[in-house]
Amino acid sequence: MAQRNVEKLADRALDAGEGILRLAPTWVPRSFLTPGRRLKLAPQDIYALGMDRGGIDERWFASTTPAANPGAPPDEGLSYVVIEKDRFLLRDGVAARGPQMIGRAMWDKYRRWPVYSKFFDNMGPIPHHMHLSEEQAARVGLQGKPESYYFPPQLNAIGNNFPHTYFGLEPGVTKADVRRCLERWNEGDNGILDLSRAYRLEPGTGWYVPTCVLHAPGSLVTYEPQWGSDVFAMYQSLVEGRPVPWDLLVVNVPPEKHRDLDYLVDMLDFEENCDPHFGQNHHLVPVPVAGASGKGYMDRWVCYVRKGAPDLFSAKELTIEPGAKATIKDNGAYGLIVMQGQGRIGKVTLDCPGMIRYGQMTEDEVFVTHDAARAGIVFENTSPCEPLVTLRYFGPDTNPDAPRVGSAKR
Repeated sequence: MAQRNVEKLADRALDAGEGILRLAPTWVPRSFLTPGRRLKLAPQDIYALGMDRGGIDERWFASTTPAANPGAPPDEGLSYVVIEKDRFLLRDGVAARGPQMIGRAMWDKYRRWPVYSKFFDNMGPIPHHMHLSEEQAARVGLQGKPESYYFPPQLNAIGNNFPHTYFGLEPGVTKADVRRCLERWNEGDNGILDLSRAYRLEPGTGWYVPTCVLHAPGSLVTYEPQWGSDVFAMYQSLVEGRPVPWDLLVVNVPPEKHRDLDYLVDMLDFEENCDPHFGQNHHLVPVPVAGASGKGYMDRWVCYVRKGAPDLFSAKELTIEPGAKATIKDNGAYGLIVMQGQGRIGKVTLDCPGMIRYGQMTEDEVFVTHDAARAGIVFENTSPCEPLVTLRYFGPDTNPDAPRVGSAKR
């Protein structure tokens, strides 16, 4: 779309929503996983993109980051802003009106909305994998990806096949141990999980996952704020009887290193992976936002980073009781998804759908611009009987007052 047209549409959308932009659902398939069928996508649309592309098991929110899927169209993973019968990419809107959309400081530093969030929903576990560091990803012209998890209770009434996640490596595991697992790749199960430890997943809590840390996410629906990149390296050769191609280990590795086992082992941060207090140093529990709760509403931090780590992303869960309203001020732009109930954010309607057809528009997702968030927005629950629950995630350097991992107790 021509830049001038995007500018006109962006201005129209910003005026119509007073800084709040309606977003269309963004669905993403994964060919190597089995969908868990809890994202409210109609059952007949799980394979709407074709069996060869895989089942749809992810929904991305306020995303300007394309999905790194083989055979994907160029806009897969990208969010669209909808204004009446017109639409444009959120990525293009940010490029056209960056300071207004995400704030001058973030625009000057990144020239994009550098984060995104998503739901992922699978029947069983994901292969034990890690996300590359900034330095490692830069070797193939990409960016690293730290991330965090929150398990929304509204989507996790059932845990599916394996509601546990393997994290890291047992204390004392050596590089030689991991190397032997890679040597056994084509012999079946390479045994990488024998070197790790599983943690039971609890709805209403989450985890912080830095780069270079192995993790095999379990089968709870997961809300995942993260850096705007889709890089990974999978270290497990067989998952629930399904082979994992070697290509998924080296997809973001320089070609000359594809068979260099020592290089692949050295990509892992062994100090972080073998932390004897891994749970204590990575598990997240909700923390009330100071000064942001009152009669009929509560705002809580659900995703945040560890002390000493860069403030790259964070997320809050806001609950408004039936018939109540609250004015919420935030430090910067955010993407929002409705988890339960109905109401309004500013003059924009919010409604949590029961079932969504592929390509259907919904009223459960918005992007709130920097100036609107800082001015304060009225959230109103219009239901007489059900709470309005929303999740909203933020970009870098927005919430220095967020708690740090390990600072809160259950």
